[in-house]
Amino acid sequence: MKKILFYGMTGEKMCFQHIFLNAIDLQEAGYEVKIIFEGASVKLLPQFHKEKNPLYLKARERELIAGVCLACSRVMGVYDENKETGLPLLDDMSGHAGIKPYLEDGYQVISI
Repeated sequence: MKKILFYGMTGEKMCFQHIFLNAIDLQEAGYEVKIIFEGASVKLLPQFHKEKNPLYLKARERELIAGVCLACSRVMGVYDENKETGLPLLDDMSGHAGIKPYLEDGYQVISI
């Protein structure tokens, strides 16, 4: 089985919507898929959560979202809001969400 990690860095909502679309599409095709909110994208998580964005909710329901960067959540001023979503706050790489565990587990990383 192919494994894909979408490492979302962009703070552009439409770009991140496409991460959701691709992740869902790939999972439906039999891929193992995970999404990480990193960099500027951590500011999008509270928006998606509050507006009950359908693609975000579908990705959550399918357990596609691995988590959100702890350090970037703090720096970008959305730590409390991101914590309230209940998603894991990832900090395995000097406080940030690292990709090494996914590479070691056979994932192909796509950073957008």
